Amino acid sequence: MQRFTCDCGNVLFFGSSRCLKCSSDVGYDPQCGVMLRVRPDSAMKRCDNGVKHSVCNWLLPASATATLCIACRMNRTIPDLSTPRNRMLWARMEMAKRRLIYTLLRIGITLPSKKENPRTGLAFDIVSTLSNPSVTTGHLNGVITVNLEEADDSYRQFNQQQLGENSRTLLGHFRHESAHYLWQRHLSELPWDDPQRLAFRERFGDEWLDYSAALTRHYEKGAPPDWTQNYITAYAASHPWEDWAETWAHYLQILDGLETCEGLGIHVKHLALPLVMLPVESGFLPTMLMSTTAEDGEFLAWLQRWMCLSTVLNEISHSLGEQALYPFVIPVPVAQKLRLARHFAKAWST
Repeated sequence: MQRFTCDCGNVLFFGSSRCLKCSSDVGYDPQCGVMLRVRPDSAMKRCDNGVKHSVCNWLLPASATATLCIACRMNRTIPDLSTPRNRMLWARMEMAKRRLIYTLLRIGITLPSKKENPRTGLAFDIVSTLSNPSVTTGHLNGVITVNLEEADDSYRQFNQQQLGENSRTLLGHFRHESAHYLWQRHLSELPWDDPQRLAFRERFGDEWLDYSAALTRHYEKGAPPDWTQNYITAYAASHPWEDWAETWAHYLQILDGLETCEGLGIHVKHLALPLVMLPVESGFLPTMLMSTTAEDGEFLAWLQRWMCLSTVLNEISHSLGEQALYPFVIPVPVAQKLRLARHFAKAWST
């Protein structure tokens, strides 16, 4: 996340709707990627979900006939807002969703809504299992469904413990499901022997393995004992599609984490830590894709910066008596998968 400031010079945050120094109404303009003051004569107006429900601080052109921002227009289903609890949980969901959309737009990935483009567009169903017990978080044909109850910290932490996960976040759900959406949008219709499909298969495995059987096996038997040597999470070992989704989610996590730290003035060169050196092969793409030594080196430097910064974040968290903020290890095979995710991100950008 980049650093924002008000016109008065005060620091603003991604979720800010009012400047605490000058008391101006402010909002985020997703077209320009900046925070703006909102005045009666402004060229921008607030999203109706912010005006009516206080769950959104994004803006859209004042001249637009639409009343919802680009993120809220993607909602196909929202919770029943007659109860204060649902409104509170929905606000948390919307914040996580906007962070995902912010990142995808920042790296140049266009995001048409499902209404704008039924074939390649994106929509969100945010539904509580209390109203519909059959709801499960997932993606199908451009629609990402997220269980509203995951915004309840106790519910989410219980699921994390039951599933043996070392991390479970709302933003992580959105990042993970965006990977399935982007796979379907950009890779699924490519020829079987397309270099991108072949590269995917070399790094992640055969995507046409029986998905249902793979997940059943995973939940019955768990991940293989040596999963940490090849996967970023245990769930990633269940099937190539889930390996891709967990890797893509992790790529976005690193991307956001580095942008936030560096936007706040935290740079590796300022840290009293030895630079983490990954083997050169960690930055290689599969042979069927073209890359340059400069691109491989740029990726390695990027990943090494993150590994240093994450060490600092973990130590700060430990010093506060908390668990590690970043409970992950990146072996060479995972680094190579992240390298492919970075390649795809650039290929899909406009």
